[in-house]
Amino acid sequence: MIGFVSGGGLGLKRAGPSVRVRGFLGSSVRASHGAARGVRWFATPPVGATSAAEVKMVATAPQVIPRKIGDVVEDFELVREEFVSEYASQARLWKHKKTGTELLSVLNGDENKTFGIVFRTPPKDSTGVPHILEHSVLCGSRKYPVKEPFVELIKSSLNTFLNAFTFPDKTCYPVASCNEQDFYNLVDVYMDAVLHPAMTPDTLRQEGHHFELDDVDGKMTIKGVVYNEMKGAYSDPERVLAEYSQEAIFPDITYGVESGGHPRDIPDLTWEQFKGFHDNYYHPSNARVWFYGDDDESRRLKKVNEFLQEFEKIDISSSAVPLQERWTEPRTVEHTYDCGSEGDSSNKYMTTLNWMLTPMDQTEPAKILALTVLSQLLLSTSASPLRKALTDSGLGEDIVGGGLETDLRQMSFSVGMKGLTEENVAKVQELIEETLTQLSKEGVPQTLMESCLNTLEFRLRENNTGRFPRGLSLMIASLSTWLHESDPLVPLRFEEPLMKLKERLAAGENVFEDLIKENFLTNPHKAAVTMIPDPKYAEKEEAIEQERIDKVAKAASREDLEEIVEMTQRLKEKQAKPDDPTDLAKIPYLSKDDLDKNMKTVPFEEDQISGATVYHHPLPTSGVVYMDLGMDISGVSMELLPLMSLYTESLTQLGTKKEDFVSLQQRIGRETGGLRPSTYMSQLVAADGNGPVVSMLMIRAKAMSSKTTQTFDLLKDILLEPNFDNKERFRQLVVEEKAGVESGIAPSGHTVAAGRLRSQYRVGDWATEQMEGLAYLDYVKALLERVDNDWEGVLGDLQALHSAVVNRSKLVCNVTTDSDVYPGVKAELKSFLDSLPEKSSLQLPSWIDQAPTPTPANEGFIIPAQVNYVGKAMNLLDAGYKLTGASALASKHLGTSYLWDTVRVQGGAYGGFCRLDMRTGDFLYLSYRDPNVNKTLNSYDGAGAFLKSHDISEEELTKSIIGMIGDMDSYALPDAKGFASMTRKITGETDEIRQERREQVLGATAKDFRDFGEALEATKESGSVVVVGSETSLNAAKEEGLDISLSQPL
Repeated sequence: MIGFVSGGGLGLKRAGPSVRVRGFLGSSVRASHGAARGVRWFATPPVGATSAAEVKMVATAPQVIPRKIGDVVEDFELVREEFVSEYASQARLWKHKKTGTELLSVLNGDENKTFGIVFRTPPKDSTGVPHILEHSVLCGSRKYPVKEPFVELIKSSLNTFLNAFTFPDKTCYPVASCNEQDFYNLVDVYMDAVLHPAMTPDTLRQEGHHFELDDVDGKMTIKGVVYNEMKGAYSDPERVLAEYSQEAIFPDITYGVESGGHPRDIPDLTWEQFKGFHDNYYHPSNARVWFYGDDDESRRLKKVNEFLQEFEKIDISSSAVPLQERWTEPRTVEHTYDCGSEGDSSNKYMTTLNWMLTPMDQTEPAKILALTVLSQLLLSTSASPLRKALTDSGLGEDIVGGGLETDLRQMSFSVGMKGLTEENVAKVQELIEETLTQLSKEGVPQTLMESCLNTLEFRLRENNTGRFPRGLSLMIASLSTWLHESDPLVPLRFEEPLMKLKERLAAGENVFEDLIKENFLTNPHKAAVTMIPDPKYAEKEEAIEQERIDKVAKAASREDLEEIVEMTQRLKEKQAKPDDPTDLAKIPYLSKDDLDKNMKTVPFEEDQISGATVYHHPLPTSGVVYMDLGMDISGVSMELLPLMSLYTESLTQLGTKKEDFVSLQQRIGRETGGLRPSTYMSQLVAADGNGPVVSMLMIRAKAMSSKTTQTFDLLKDILLEPNFDNKERFRQLVVEEKAGVESGIAPSGHTVAAGRLRSQYRVGDWATEQMEGLAYLDYVKALLERVDNDWEGVLGDLQALHSAVVNRSKLVCNVTTDSDVYPGVKAELKSFLDSLPEKSSLQLPSWIDQAPTPTPANEGFIIPAQVNYVGKAMNLLDAGYKLTGASALASKHLGTSYLWDTVRVQGGAYGGFCRLDMRTGDFLYLSYRDPNVNKTLNSYDGAGAFLKSHDISEEELTKSIIGMIGDMDSYALPDAKGFASMTRKITGETDEIRQERREQVLGATAKDFRDFGEALEATKESGSVVVVGSETSLNAAKEEGLDISLSQPL
């Protein structure tokens, strides 16, 4: 993914397992790094689930021009046509007569149009050639000869998605937009980029690797964007474990190497190999092209044909992914990893058991669906028998492994544990085998089957992909077969496989028991992978890198060194040189006249029911009821505030007085579409950015309208009859919480830095740090000891917290559903609200009154990593600067110009960006997987001067305005629209305020940019710094004069 990584999301709480799609924009694909283990077959989106077979949230398809097989349009021949009823889409497979390129055209009524061009790119080694190419082709092309067309599109388009991904066997270049002209502008730039990139050896040096030397007698280093990105990737133990687990069961084919590139191997990649890989694989004959949405099909074919006409068909058999030969005996693999140089490492072993299953293109869809349900049945919830057996054992801290993997050509299954002692590694492996054996013999409980099947069915039918375009989710699913010369529509069709599975279960067949025997118990293609903690790992890796550098330096003559210095200088000059305005003008973009002058609003009705404020958003949801329940937590004491995160989890994970947590989890899966308590923290809009805190327990639930009664019954049981008195189960939650927070630090150091910085300026953000950040980690460690030594005290705290939170007073409820469904929901809602206690006065002193005054401080947190995450913050409102919509525009421009150039392109970080909080006035600089510390801070300090002196042209200003309006009008599904509307209501962000900011953006001038630069320049000396990174880098930065206090959170 190309190098912007979201700075949003401040918490570390319960970081999920890393996935392994590589790509430019880490924030856009469910995870900042990773591919295979995050993508599910049958286009299953990452959401909660429920029953209700009638869910089908798709738009009505537009008028489709009739075609017949054999028709030729724009040199494309129609070879297949089907109506995919699951997504109300007409799907047509076209084949280009001249090049053989296949194009799948999916026609429906979705305004969020999606395009993707995908190449089969199997690497033969771990030099990262497909990953570096993914970055490099977007660094200028024949038609658009500028340094970063990708960044220009970020600045100037209304895109709803713009990214690129490297998978283990393919590279994808997808875009999406709701504006048709904008959409085809994006398609045009991407097609030219992949087929006609303006790559030179300097492109490989910048994006991949190069030796950097500023002076013949100076210190030589290795730099490169992907090189540093993968250093960061290999600092995440769970991600590394997932990589090694895949390599272990596919040792003889492309899945046995690292497509993203291993830092040890990346410097071995030569220009000839790099260019040759593009020549061999980035050819139309090796491409699959995808279109989805409500645009005209003829325009799709015409646009692609424009690019394909100059190519001839070639043989692409060399890109085919072969099958891994099956083993007759299991294997064992061991690796060491960086566990940090401090503390006890004896309990930091990790292990997985991994099985290779059958090929996707040779397995019946019904069986794949059954395996998908089985994976969920075994692992998806705390009540799942394999997960429960592992966590109940006390052998380790938490489970690892992604379960079923359906994205690669051959399916696989992985499960294990982390936080183990050496002697417990074998015990975990034995326990996995024993549990699977027991399930195969004793059978899977009927209630568990019903819950899991219902959950998956709802996910498939709802197709709620969040901010991820639905069309892109379907494209990735289709590629699991299409990439390997098999039917691309099979993964989109789930009705028949689902019906067959239900019929087999109804007939009493032992479907899941047989699958366990076949795929696990009698399957010899199994690898046990163990990760051994090595406190000296980082030291050894640094030594290996230095040895490589010393070898080059020692063998180089003075002339050779002068050439490296000259190359370094030339590369820096190219990176710093502005693009020719004539070339920039070639990038297509809309005009301001194409922009809607008025903001988008969401219809709502406000009501008072039983003393609670109720918002209803009448939006088309196909009978799904989305409900958000917010209870005020301002009455919680400061001592109990950090317990909120575990308290919210306990509501659904400890059971009730009526049923244990296993039964409760199954009931949630069986009756609802998901039910998730969490905390919500914000503040009221105020001119000084210091408005009163808005803090709530937020329970988000969804269900079919026919299940509304059951959903409210669940909420009553959870809120009115919780059972907190389960010491062993609560202790498990605390152990898992600790492990989750710790594992989230290394891969998400920018969120750690952002949360810590924000906590230094506003009380609400201080509270978030206590409940989710590094302060929370300290609390959880101490809580674990309290559970062991003072359970009665912990139980009393949970009960006191519950008493302070569950209260009808100040309650807010938000319902998003069809207008004709709401009356029935309203009647049920009143009955539910009447059952809740109403307390007129708070029994505890408020944490808001007790919280300390936030104070800026420079902090450095040493973690086991080879890269850094560098943050700096200041509060502009506190400094007297008045924020407008133009301020947000200037901030975005700063991130896509100066910071991109100085921190990423010139500095070698994977990402460099900034964030302006219009509500609080906080302004943050952040970097991601950064080899530098002080150099990056110097770049931050130069940002104000850049904006002050930056004479932005009218054209550049217009592009920035277009991109900003695109952000303001970001595409959202009904549940997200309703929730966002509610949060604006409860925080006082009125439509008038939003419209005023929009007008300020549309009317922004160059002076606004200079004024913002003045504010940054004036506050740079007062800003605070937080760095999360390697011990070597932080100590060096301190020695160079950075005033910072250091600590080790792990």
